[in-house]
Amino acid sequence: MLKKHSKFFETLVLFMDLITLSCSWILAYYARFHIPIISVSKGVPSFYTYTTLLIIILPLWYIVFKAFGLYRPRRISSKVAEVMDIAKATTIAILILVSLTFFVRKYEFSRVTFLYFWIICVIALCIERILFRELLRFIRKRGYNLRHALIVGTGGLGRDVTDRVHNHPELGIKISGFLSEDNSHVGDELKGFKVLDTFKNIRNVVVNHKIDIVFITLSLSAQDKLKSVLDDIGDEMVSIMVIPDLFEFATLRGGIGEFEGMPIISLRDSPLYGWSIVIKKATDVVLSLIIILVTSPLMLVISLLIKMTSSGPLFYSQERMGLDGKIFRMLKYRTMTIEAEKETGPVWAAKDDSRRTSIGAFLRKTSLDELPQFFNVLKGDMSIVGPRPEREFFIRQFRDKIPKYMLRHKMKAGITGWAQISGWRGNTSLEKRIECDLYYIENWSLRLDFEIMWLTIWRGLVNKHAY
Repeated sequence: MLKKHSKFFETLVLFMDLITLSCSWILAYYARFHIPIISVSKGVPSFYTYTTLLIIILPLWYIVFKAFGLYRPRRISSKVAEVMDIAKATTIAILILVSLTFFVRKYEFSRVTFLYFWIICVIALCIERILFRELLRFIRKRGYNLRHALIVGTGGLGRDVTDRVHNHPELGIKISGFLSEDNSHVGDELKGFKVLDTFKNIRNVVVNHKIDIVFITLSLSAQDKLKSVLDDIGDEMVSIMVIPDLFEFATLRGGIGEFEGMPIISLRDSPLYGWSIVIKKATDVVLSLIIILVTSPLMLVISLLIKMTSSGPLFYSQERMGLDGKIFRMLKYRTMTIEAEKETGPVWAAKDDSRRTSIGAFLRKTSLDELPQFFNVLKGDMSIVGPRPEREFFIRQFRDKIPKYMLRHKMKAGITGWAQISGWRGNTSLEKRIECDLYYIENWSLRLDFEIMWLTIWRGLVNKHAY
């Protein structure tokens, strides 16, 4: 997971490196031919000819920097070490570049320009990397995008993980404390962090301290405690990391990675990280805007029909649970009479439900009542594709009856989903619906999202279970 979440920042570093290299090469050209430090005897060469060399420079630097490990997930131990690696990698890249241009007989590039480029490049790249790392630290210290971690185990492995996390504040992981096997260490301090409780109370600690990541660092002699710890966590919406390697309990979106040379198996995580979040969010916003614009005449007609056929508000908003268990208000066109649940309380809609308005039955049957949810997507509470959000009242009942029910909240709630196009909507099998939701999360891709959107048009809009 740590490796996955760092991909977004690695790509940003690469993008900034390419911009820095381009600017450094242009600056070297102007320093050589337009600043009279060393006289120019053969006239000023074409700027265009020099800029075309960037076609070689940019991929060459990427390959050399990659070979020096300058794009690995935060393995550099210090700023000094990173600066030294940048200087060595740039020197080797310059030598390769000079060698390559030697064979370009049609044009002779200035060796002084290469010297200027080498000096400017080393300085600029070092400054860029240092500023980027400091910006990350600044953002993390201000409390943005922090993930709170709990260390399960007080042995050497747990302390080692604590040191490594503490030495990399740019990861944005804040250690909340430890859990011990028994009461003998509760209240003690290890590595500056308190032992909060014992293994058996892990669920309470996760909830009370708002934990995002659980590092399970059990010694070999305590591996028999692992299943008990996982059972006690239950379906709380946290990412679980086990150190060392254990495959038996890998579940939702599990994967193998490493952190500082230490093997890590992710037992539970969201598929959205780095650029995946950006791409899915951009797709949601663009498509939602298009759908709202295209259907705006239809929405106007629906609004008029609702107002003409029944008294009350146009929209009905209801609290639903979304990503990571956060509550939001989901919008729908009002399809039932005012205070429809005043006497019954929260109940599932039934076939031929007497509470529906005259136009409401049609809107629910054709799923047109859900058009306002595209505004929820624009707001960021929902996605176009994802597990359908449910009311907290029903969730409290389902989570105790259906294994892994809460794991569906590791993905942002959607207007449509794999379960809906598979026929499991409305008052149908919850087990099958959860199975579909978990399949979607486990196999998420942008291609799958578009496939679900396409199939929704043919299978999901009109459904016998929509009432």
